[in-house]
Amino acid sequence: MKEKIDIATAGGHSIVAHVFATQKTARGVCIIAPATGVGQYLYDDFALWLTKQGYHVITFDYNGMGLSVDGHVKHCRSDKLGWAKYDCSAVIDYAQQHFPQQKLIWFGHSVGGHMLGMMENSYTNRLDKIITVASGTGTWWYNSAPTKRIVWLVWYFLVPLTVPLLGYFPGKKLKVMCDLPKDVMLQWRRWCLNEDYAVGHEGDWLRERFAGVKTPMTILSFSDDEMMSPKSISDLHKFFSGAPQSAVTVHPHDVNQKAIRHIGWHRERYRELWDKFILSELPG
Repeated sequence: MKEKIDIATAGGHSIVAHVFATQKTARGVCIIAPATGVGQYLYDDFALWLTKQGYHVITFDYNGMGLSVDGHVKHCRSDKLGWAKYDCSAVIDYAQQHFPQQKLIWFGHSVGGHMLGMMENSYTNRLDKIITVASGTGTWWYNSAPTKRIVWLVWYFLVPLTVPLLGYFPGKKLKVMCDLPKDVMLQWRRWCLNEDYAVGHEGDWLRERFAGVKTPMTILSFSDDEMMSPKSISDLHKFFSGAPQSAVTVHPHDVNQKAIRHIGWHRERYRELWDKFILSELPG
């Protein structure tokens, strides 16, 4: 069963989420935190598979993205730190309030993994298990080669030229991700031009917050990820110095596929990946 809900945040806005209820005896609640520009509906196949394993699932869109756009995206004042502080924390609150006594599992796809180090530790340490998927820093010169060849154009030309003029990033027209809020793109740009990404730009308070995450973490990456290089992924997870970590790299041939890449692992055709590499990581 899939139910659409609105979740109010402490930031004064609401975000749209969906709850997928398992019909089995519940083993826990999985929260799927999306990648930047990836709508929650794209995780439906994976969410339904999780319900068949005995988990309730919550998917959501960050403020200013997907279904969580109130009016036009140019009116959204959220940035990525706000996504963590308000949106992600509100989803954790909702999960605990509506599914008390259940284990909480966080799937962080790409920026969904970053959110863990940006929320207050009082939220992240309520989680019982973290699985990051294709999650690495955005420092552009450490991106995988296919992205590195073009992303400098985004950060040095497209964002500086379009965002101040239009008041948002016109991703749909440019065919680069989706439309995104002004402050999200400008903040992301600052981070991607820094050697140590967000931590390098924001300073010690954020470094300490990343280090304060204590929840056991599995790092799932893909050998053919065209965006996140092994260094990008390693650099991000070094900031989670207080969390027990294990890492798994999946090759396409491991799951009888020609490609996995950065986006798509959550589609039905990757069920073998879920069965072989994710199911054993789930608690409960």
